[in-house]
Amino acid sequence: MAGFLDRAKEAAQRGLDAGKDKVEEVQATRAGQDLLRRLGAAYYAERRGAGTPESVNAALQAVETHIREHGDAFLHSTSPFSGGTGPGT
Repeated sequence: MAGFLDRAKEAAQRGLDAGKDKVEEVQATRAGQDLLRRLGAAYYAERRGAGTPESVNAALQAVETHIREHGDAFLHSTSPFSGGTGPGT
C-alpha cells in the first residue's frame, strides 16, 4: 500500500511541476508579446514624428534581453497580429 501511495505522490508532484513550467512559459510568452507591441508602438511613433530613436532602441533592447533570458519562442507563438498563426506555421 505504501508503494502505491508513494507512486501516486510522485505522479502528483510531476503534474504540479509540469503545470508550473507551463504557467511560466505562458507568462514569458505574454511578456515577450507585450515587449513586441511596445517596440512596434515606439517605431510607429518615431516614424510619425512623435517618438524618438532612443525609445525605439530602448524597446529593442528590452526585446533582446527577454530573448536572452527566455528564448525566442514567443516570436513563433500564436499572436493577435499574425492572423491566428505564428510565423512558420
